[in-house]
Amino acid sequence: MQETWRWFGPTDTVTLKNILQSGASGVVTSLHHVATGDVWELDEILKRKACIEEQGLEWSVIESIPLHNDIKTRSKDCARYIENYKQSLLNAGKAGIKTVCYNFMPVVDWTRTNLLYELPNQSKALRFEMSDFAAYDVYYLQRENAESDYQPEILAKAKARFEAMTELEKELLEKNIIAGLPGGEGSYDRQGILAAITEFIQLGTEKFRENLFEFLREIIPVAESAGINMCIHPDDPPFSLFGLPRVVSTASDVRALLNAVPSINNGLTLCAGSFGVRGDNNLVEMVTEFGNKIHFVHLRNVTRDADGSFCESEHLAGDNDMVGLIQALLNEEKQRQACGSGDSNIAMRPDHGHLLGDEIGKDNINPGYSFAGRMKGLAELRGVIHTLNVINQ
Repeated sequence: MQETWRWFGPTDTVTLKNILQSGASGVVTSLHHVATGDVWELDEILKRKACIEEQGLEWSVIESIPLHNDIKTRSKDCARYIENYKQSLLNAGKAGIKTVCYNFMPVVDWTRTNLLYELPNQSKALRFEMSDFAAYDVYYLQRENAESDYQPEILAKAKARFEAMTELEKELLEKNIIAGLPGGEGSYDRQGILAAITEFIQLGTEKFRENLFEFLREIIPVAESAGINMCIHPDDPPFSLFGLPRVVSTASDVRALLNAVPSINNGLTLCAGSFGVRGDNNLVEMVTEFGNKIHFVHLRNVTRDADGSFCESEHLAGDNDMVGLIQALLNEEKQRQACGSGDSNIAMRPDHGHLLGDEIGKDNINPGYSFAGRMKGLAELRGVIHTLNVINQ
């Protein structure tokens, strides 16, 4: 597997030199300065690519070329934004970048309620607390009919939690949920998010799913011509938030998506942390079933609570079978090699990491994307991969 690293561009506190020192050979990044929906011009892509290659690294994966909401709702300027997206893919292909990770989450991208959850060893982790989210949704945002989306015990806990919060705690919770996390597609104020939520709820799950399929029917032929593998990232977390439709949360969702546009270029980002939040997602079985359509992998782990809450754990210490998952991925690579596939080396990155050491307390560290925490995770994953390769020789 190719070891890669998420990089947020020249303003990232983690430098390309740091990435090289970590032992990774590939960079996963985006043109964050380009507005969502605008064309990624070829010269801008080449400029970023040259910057990466000057450090002896490869731009392995684009994560991501964001989708404008008009594409997701198929409204307003949808046609123009799709044409822009096609051109961006063609330009990426000309620049020699062959993998594009994207997502189709409505309104909110990946979501957590606590960005500095203290663990027993005093490091900090990302956490999603269901009662806190419900407290915000029902009692602070006051979304219409929000109560119907939660079990009575969650509502009771959320009400008590909300009443005990200070105004500063409420404001921080709102910021964590709707202000946008690293790599997300933007932020909202309270009125803006309510309006966006209403628009997507009115679509409904099946219409929203069909909008995704329509996007793929238009995009995948262009990706094929450009030699690009599109790989969708699952919903994070993999269940409805704010009553919104979610259509990439389960193996069944993935199966429907891949069958809707049957092309090797229509593939999957296997995010172990996102899919793994649901105990009914068997990650090893998903690798076995979707094998050759997995073009990119995020390796991270979580500990799950019965009410849907979860915490991002150490990479080898959560509820997901990381060793079994890595073995399944190595088996897939061997199958590709046996078939003479040109993309037998799957790009993976350590996804998120705990806040450790002297990075704790610094206010310029992207949540989940500290250097030390991810380097620790990469070292652990590298050890598993090395051991399994030796055992399987």
